[in-house]
Amino acid sequence: MSNKVPEQMKAQVLEAYNKPYTLTDLPVPEISSDDDILVKVDAAGYCHTDAVLAAGQMKPNPPAFPHIGSHEFAGTVVAVPKTPSAAAKSYPVGTRVGVPRRGYHVCGTCFECRDPNNDYEGFSNFCGKGLSNGLSKHGGFEYAVVDARQVALLPASMSAVDAAPLMCAGVTIYRALKRCRLSSGQRVGIVGAGGGLGHLGLQFAEAMGLRITGVDAADGPLQLAKSLGTKATIVDARSTPAGDVVKEIGKADGVQDPANMGLDAVIILPESQASFDYGCKLLKNHGLCVVVSFPENGFNVSARDLVFRDISVVGTLLGNNSDLQEMVSFASKHNVKAVSKTFALKQLNDLVDEYNKGGGGKLVVDMAI
Repeated sequence: MSNKVPEQMKAQVLEAYNKPYTLTDLPVPEISSDDDILVKVDAAGYCHTDAVLAAGQMKPNPPAFPHIGSHEFAGTVVAVPKTPSAAAKSYPVGTRVGVPRRGYHVCGTCFECRDPNNDYEGFSNFCGKGLSNGLSKHGGFEYAVVDARQVALLPASMSAVDAAPLMCAGVTIYRALKRCRLSSGQRVGIVGAGGGLGHLGLQFAEAMGLRITGVDAADGPLQLAKSLGTKATIVDARSTPAGDVVKEIGKADGVQDPANMGLDAVIILPESQASFDYGCKLLKNHGLCVVVSFPENGFNVSARDLVFRDISVVGTLLGNNSDLQEMVSFASKHNVKAVSKTFALKQLNDLVDEYNKGGGGKLVVDMAI
């Protein structure tokens, strides 16, 4: 069942909202289902949703305290059930896996779980009763029990530090780009292009053959977006009105009709109304706005855009397990990597301080430090 798994682990826990993490000794979690596998985490990312949860804004399912965070991590399987399910058999001890947040112990009976297109019969990571690693259950700050049906096999060439950010930021922006339903040569915009999701999105979109407009409104993220070396046009929303961007796109495309100038689709990553409005202004008529962020008070949508410009607005979350594995393979093939800064587990509060500076990219706990 196991490979010399210790009884105790070091874990970073939240003991209350708006408090620093506390490094403490806790029992290593135990397998409780034939679908479970125990993962020794090698690297764990810190995501915007971790900050939202720590601030007490994760509704309607707040965690129980003390709570172990991180919902994007990568590690090595160190224990499997005595009678493993078919899924658990696919990840024997020693297998390297990446783990996203959704899909732990789903109900198996709701309409989502019964969807015949699911990766596993009776399993959907959209199940409303399934738990989320690092959110509604303990996450990856250091050992974690996860559902074998929710993980991705990692290629040997991909390090844990590179894999961890892909498990939330990577699969989320990859799924958002797929929701745009664009063909090579079409135009996509990424608002929030220098953030954790955005800078990965620039790389994915370029590898997909899309023409990209990246938008941000802070010096650090803008510098990061420009440093990636993609062919994306990077726009500072503080100094360049959306209308000017649209006109430049029209000139480049040789388009005279203002209604047909602009982007085919735009992805909204920041949680500000200004970002949403800016992104929608970049769209040509019949364009698609894909919303990833979820501000507590929502977004105000222009009915005029919906009715007179035929703009469509859709939301997106994590994809299914097939999307996850497809994304990992795509990232490996095209060398898509997060620009990351690493910290030791004991430095997690320093990582949070760095996150709050808003410098862009990804922050990762490397358990080897």
